[in-house]
Amino acid sequence: MKKLGLAWQILIGLAVGIAVGAVFYGNPAVSTYLQPIGDIFIHLIKMIVVPIVVASIVVGVAGVGDIKKLGKLGGKTILYFEIITTIAIVVGLLVANVSHPGTGVDMKQLKKTDISTYVSTTEQVQHHSFADTFVNIVPTNIIDSLAKGNMLAIIFFSVLFGLGVAAIGERGKPVLHFFQGVADAMFYITNQIMKFAPFGVFALIGVTVSKFGVGSLIPLGKLVVVVYGAMFFFVIVVLGIVAKLAGVNIFHFIKILKDELILAYSTASSETVLPKIMEKMEKFGCPKAITSFVIPTGYSFNLDGSTLYQAIAAMFLAQMYGIDMPISQQITLLLVLMLTSKGIAGVPGVSFVVLLATLGSVGVPAEGLAFIAGIDRILDMARTAVNVVGNSLAAVVMSKWEGEYNETQGQEYLREVQKAS
Repeated sequence: MKKLGLAWQILIGLAVGIAVGAVFYGNPAVSTYLQPIGDIFIHLIKMIVVPIVVASIVVGVAGVGDIKKLGKLGGKTILYFEIITTIAIVVGLLVANVSHPGTGVDMKQLKKTDISTYVSTTEQVQHHSFADTFVNIVPTNIIDSLAKGNMLAIIFFSVLFGLGVAAIGERGKPVLHFFQGVADAMFYITNQIMKFAPFGVFALIGVTVSKFGVGSLIPLGKLVVVVYGAMFFFVIVVLGIVAKLAGVNIFHFIKILKDELILAYSTASSETVLPKIMEKMEKFGCPKAITSFVIPTGYSFNLDGSTLYQAIAAMFLAQMYGIDMPISQQITLLLVLMLTSKGIAGVPGVSFVVLLATLGSVGVPAEGLAFIAGIDRILDMARTAVNVVGNSLAAVVMSKWEGEYNETQGQEYLREVQKAS
């Protein structure tokens, strides 16, 4: 296994997991024995995310030490995120209008899945406005925010703390050295945890396939094909154009991220690759201050794959129920998704929660989500991979926009990656 690259190891784990899940379909023993392995891997990743984000932001911001410069970066970043996610929603609506994935679907052939947990979460956030998101960015208790993994509050505190360290000059040097040491140590731990990734992927996908089976894909096969096709189009064409404008080849960029994309796709979790993509974007020529701010913030505000999927899923359900969605109503859907996809950022199962909170506003029965919940894991894998590409590219775009991208370092790292593959 040591001779194989991480990407190949993860792919082998994925293939073996699918095979085991298919052979033991419906057998609860698979979940009993494999779920703990998958959970341990996810827990290991969650364990290191917060220390890495805090340490990286403090070191990066203290290195800049200019509140005006950071404010300018924050404004540009949010503007970029809003533009890209809006384009993702528009692409989703266009694809759904052209392909009609829900037309002709027989609901009698579909199996309903329990979505009560998502419904209860949605009820908790129904009155959570877009303004509330910005209010909650400011933590009342940073220890509580760290414990809950409230990323926006953690980012806000870390930025202020980094500015404070920079402001006290020489007295802040020991603090800066401490956080640099924390960051270096946590990146080392990340590399060790990644050795466990193939086993985590094997367990997680094995449990999923054993529960739902490959057969659950057949009635909703068109939806799966449409979602995957739209995701592929968005990455290659839309993000490809953005990358081109930033002076980056999208295929070279994907090659740099191949290990992380396979891992994110297999686990359907963006968190599993957050530390590694931050590390790789720094190696690719992005300054630490920009990388450590843009990528974690993107995890709440720049979910390209999720917003694209939400638009397609909403149209799919409308078509399945035979509900006509005129342009005016689709514009309403666009505007609502633009707000709700940010307004409840950080909520578990965010894509489903956003859809539940959105469908009622355009007259689509929310209970229809129970029909597609069974294949949500398959769709989640695709949207997670797209989220990773979008957030990684955002760091490059912001670095270029700020005029701080290190072209020489980026080209050297790309050559290293190409030589190693």
